[in-house]
Amino acid sequence: MLTYSLSDTGTDSLYVYLYKCIKNDILRGILTAGTKLPSKRSFAKNLGISNITVENAYSLLVSEGYIFSLPKRGYFVSDITFPENHPCSCYYMENISNSSPDCPPPYEPSTSPAVFADFVSNRTAPESFPFSIWAKLLRETISAKSEELLTNPPCGGTIELREAICAHLKQFRGMNIHADQVIIGAGTDYLYSLLLLLLGRDKIYAVENPGYTKIEKVYRSHGVDCRFINMDSSGILVEELNQKGADIAHISPSHHYPTGIITSVRRRYELLGWAAAHPSHYIIEDDYDSEFRFAARPIPTLQSIDKTERVIYINTFTKSLASTIRISYMVLPPHLLSRFYEQLSFYSGTVSNFEQYTLAKFIRDGYFEKHINRMRNHYRAIRDALLCAIKKSPLASRSTITEESAGLHFILKIDTKLPDQELVKISSSHGLHISCLSEYYHGLKPENHMPHLSHAIVMNYSGLRKEDIEEAVRRLCESILTAD
Repeated sequence: MLTYSLSDTGTDSLYVYLYKCIKNDILRGILTAGTKLPSKRSFAKNLGISNITVENAYSLLVSEGYIFSLPKRGYFVSDITFPENHPCSCYYMENISNSSPDCPPPYEPSTSPAVFADFVSNRTAPESFPFSIWAKLLRETISAKSEELLTNPPCGGTIELREAICAHLKQFRGMNIHADQVIIGAGTDYLYSLLLLLLGRDKIYAVENPGYTKIEKVYRSHGVDCRFINMDSSGILVEELNQKGADIAHISPSHHYPTGIITSVRRRYELLGWAAAHPSHYIIEDDYDSEFRFAARPIPTLQSIDKTERVIYINTFTKSLASTIRISYMVLPPHLLSRFYEQLSFYSGTVSNFEQYTLAKFIRDGYFEKHINRMRNHYRAIRDALLCAIKKSPLASRSTITEESAGLHFILKIDTKLPDQELVKISSSHGLHISCLSEYYHGLKPENHMPHLSHAIVMNYSGLRKEDIEEAVRRLCESILTAD
């Protein structure tokens, strides 16, 4: 007689536990195809349970095809033999525990050391987001625009948000554009995809080296030819754009990530000259964190000095408002705008009307400007406290800090013999998530070919809490000094 121990069913009901026990025996081959199972009455008596418990377990097994019933003959095990080399065959043979009725075993994600301070990821502290104002504006929007909220917007976004963005760009970035030129999208990744459709996958796309690695991954995921262009202290090298046959250059001239380089005025005009030299040439200007420049006013955009309609401007609210608000926008030159609506107007908007109207009101009523000013002061205080802690630490005599006047990161150059990979690994064991400049290079690595750029940590402090700074710096010192 088939027998199971029902003393420890865990959180399962009795019939579910019995169902799992029988199913696992079938999958492991203990109960082979054609085997007759005990009758419900005799099985229940042997296990000391009710008939209805056995009946429910059998019903589950029948419904999933593990057993079948024959009138007046009883229940039999189905033939579920897997073909040779079938992945399920190996899985069940090797991974089902003989001691546990649960099948398959629960997924257990790999664990990584706890992170005390994250100098890589972009995060917004809950106390930094204007929840009360946002909630108030959302309520007002729902009350005043109930019909508009349930009306499908144009593929480029609601006109209210596009007009608000135009007014903001004119005041803050000196850009004179029309609202029709603004295209709203759920994150820059989505906008990159639209640009690939608009400009063509047959073009050669150039990205900065070093650079933000996700951009290259997005382009390659779409199967386009993506080439890396090296940089010098003035920005991306125009001669390499020509040498590598680039059609579109994706750059961040106002504050390059990760080096912090600002493209010089001379190089900017060289880039505009390159773009104007051929009808297929365009520049995608990624202005991802222009709001956070502490030493002076933001650098004028390439778009604002472009006279030949070759610059496509992209920006996002993930840095300025919150890392989880996936609202970005691009500004298309007029001749590309007409092409966009001819070819891609069938695409639906990807940002909710609720968010678009609320954000438009947030910008139009002056809350966005106030928020930027408040966050600029907040990040300046975090940066200053971090710089002060480093200068007071044992690292002071062994480090150099550069590019700290703009954006939300700076470069910390360390005098150490540790390879960059080892530096990252040791810091991780001390609860620090860091990245080195060498990780953002494609091809030649700084430690081998440009030693003056090795051992340079990209210190992104956007997610750092002021009260954690001293301890984070202490751990960084311990990571470097004890291992060196």
